[in-house]
Amino acid sequence: MPLVEINFDGLVGPSHNYAGLSLGNLASASNAGEVSYPRAAALQGLAKMRHNIGLGLTQGLFAPLPRPNPAFLGALGLHAIDESDPAQRRLRAAAWSASSMWTANAATVSPAPDTVDGRCHLTAANLVTMPHRSQEWPDTLRQLRVAFANAQAFVVHDAVPPCFGDEGAANHMRMCASHEAPGLEIFVYGTTGGAFPARQHEQASRAIARRHGLAPERCLFVEQSTEAIAAGAFHNDVVAVANERVLFTHEQAFADPDGTYAAIRERLPEVEIVIVPASTVSLADAIRSYLFNAQLLTLPSGEMALVIPLEAWETPLVRGWLEAHMASNGPIRRVLPVDVRQSMANGGGPACLRLRVVADPATVDPRFLLDEAKIAQVEAVVAAHWPEQIDPVDLGRESLARSVIAARTALLEMLQLPELA
Repeated sequence: MPLVEINFDGLVGPSHNYAGLSLGNLASASNAGEVSYPRAAALQGLAKMRHNIGLGLTQGLFAPLPRPNPAFLGALGLHAIDESDPAQRRLRAAAWSASSMWTANAATVSPAPDTVDGRCHLTAANLVTMPHRSQEWPDTLRQLRVAFANAQAFVVHDAVPPCFGDEGAANHMRMCASHEAPGLEIFVYGTTGGAFPARQHEQASRAIARRHGLAPERCLFVEQSTEAIAAGAFHNDVVAVANERVLFTHEQAFADPDGTYAAIRERLPEVEIVIVPASTVSLADAIRSYLFNAQLLTLPSGEMALVIPLEAWETPLVRGWLEAHMASNGPIRRVLPVDVRQSMANGGGPACLRLRVVADPATVDPRFLLDEAKIAQVEAVVAAHWPEQIDPVDLGRESLARSVIAARTALLEMLQLPELA
């Protein structure tokens, strides 16, 4: 079977809430304290997955991680929460976080054509910069090792040591003539962001490249611009996305844009670099609309499509640029808006919700692959078990905890994944 790109979307978990835990994520901060709608959020994500299957693409699913996580609080000595202490309430909210839905942060992936041993390598991201995400990687690793258990096709690595922050594929791009051809892997790291932390460390990226057995001449290590981080581009995928030979980027995404483009052209002469100028779409508008936090996909016809959030299509300057690009016969031939408003309100667009894995689908555990029938089954579980809404003040209530745990249990039973219970 040929290698294809499989998008593994994270199903929005039943504890989805707006606690505003992500420093530097403007949407997360601005919606802190609002009522969330976990059922609607999960159904929106499933609709996006069905939409991509309808385009003729291969689609996968990752289950939510177990929440609430009492082990996280126990390790902090918080066996009971002092309700008068905002710091303790915030840590409790972290133990309830559904942020694993953003599987672009689950791992960094190097497909078989790029690696020295001819296997697809995945390194689980440690996510140490944010407390609510730092607890994810052991359970993420467990899920990855079930989904990609075929040792002839995959190698799944532990997270990089926590002295170096690693945020996974959200700061990694792969460019190539086609998905099954050897690629150029671009690792984007940060150094500062003013008031906001730079989450991806250069040494974490270099460690992953060594682990994955990548040839040095097929790797680039590129610094994200401080302006982008300070403006709220907490990951590179908020200001740039790549697919096969096309790099779609904001003018202010990289610290040294000209040097970055020259290095890419030297290694991949057929590259097409599509730059959105700041004079047309400001950095603020790009980040607010999540224009670049989109899925840039190759359709079965060979055309490239950009799956964007509705917020981008509804932003006049962004829509104007997209329409002008398509009219000019640029490489992005179709723009497909999708509704993921619940995820967007917490700071994650279509690209945040998926991890791209180039592989033969026959080598993946089939329980993680979707078709129309399985999506309908998952939708039925969500409709029956996911809470309709959660107010952050409800976090910690025993009745809600029981409901959230029961919902995930019902999903795992439907997916026949007892290993993840």
